Amino acid sequence: MKRARRPSGALALALALVAALPGAAPAEAGQTSLRAADPSVLRVGGTYVAVQSTGNGIDVRQASSTAGLATAPARRIWTDVRNLGEVWAPEIVRDGGRYHVYFTAGRGAAHRMYAISSASPDSGYTAETKLALPDDKWAIDGTLFTFDGQRWFVWSGWAGDTNVEQNLYIARMSGPTTPTGARYVISQPREPWERVVGNPYINESPEAIKDPNGQLHVVYSANGSWSDRYCLADLRLRAGGDPTHVWDWYKSNGCLFGSHRDAMMSGWDPTLRVDGPGHHTFVLLDGDIATSPPAGPTFPLMFHAVPKGTPYAWENRYWYTGGFCWWGDTTYRRANVPGANTDTGWSLKFFE
Repeated sequence: MKRARRPSGALALALALVAALPGAAPAEAGQTSLRAADPSVLRVGGTYVAVQSTGNGIDVRQASSTAGLATAPARRIWTDVRNLGEVWAPEIVRDGGRYHVYFTAGRGAAHRMYAISSASPDSGYTAETKLALPDDKWAIDGTLFTFDGQRWFVWSGWAGDTNVEQNLYIARMSGPTTPTGARYVISQPREPWERVVGNPYINESPEAIKDPNGQLHVVYSANGSWSDRYCLADLRLRAGGDPTHVWDWYKSNGCLFGSHRDAMMSGWDPTLRVDGPGHHTFVLLDGDIATSPPAGPTFPLMFHAVPKGTPYAWENRYWYTGGFCWWGDTTYRRANVPGANTDTGWSLKFFE
């Protein structure tokens, strides 16, 4: 893949100094030994903290590097003692000095979002609280972030009660576990490149980040996770846009991180070593998008994928370490919808 444009002069020196800051070092890249899916990782000081669903519960791992998480001891922080059902895709964030872990539990159409919290990353968590998301529909892959002083919750869910497609929704939060107001759809899997694999068609695992201009992005996974067509794509909120207004969001014109060239956005290359990369995590300080990286350096990323040459199946997924950087002057295009047909700004490049 191409790397970000190289700055020159004083800007290059400034970026070199930024890259030397703690947490701004180039990412360690490659397959870890952890056969698992759906990584969620944040950095607290010099420690990387990850959560993982294992059977009927959730474990925490801590290490001094992203690569070290795979072999770090796993400590159980929550067990499904109420037999809620399948436990999927925990997400760890920090808010108000506490750790909050959001996860999905349920069976079939009953999957809903839950949360636990603690002052410590690996012990003392509360009992689970079901999030009262607007409309109370099937919901997975939710996570919390703060943008422009407002807490938001973004997740993947159904419009109704049947499994036709998974859309991305956003809602305001008045506290870490308290939604307020309506839910708003911000993305539906309607582009040809995100409908290669369906039944249902998929937009899921949204992760927020803020670009060097301060604009909000939600990077998500498209196509079914059961297929090597799984990939990452981007939603970029226009400058001054309203996160609840679907037409203020502009979608990348193809996958930004995927293993099939025919689905990639023009100027982005497919992966060389993995198939179906997806369900990523931006490894941010305290998990806070206010610490999103500047232009220039490559920052840590984790994702799951299947090694090339291995049959693509859920049980063959591994956690991977990789990196990402900002890529400027990128135009996203659309047609036959309200608002301007183009929006130019920062996009992202991902590296295995």
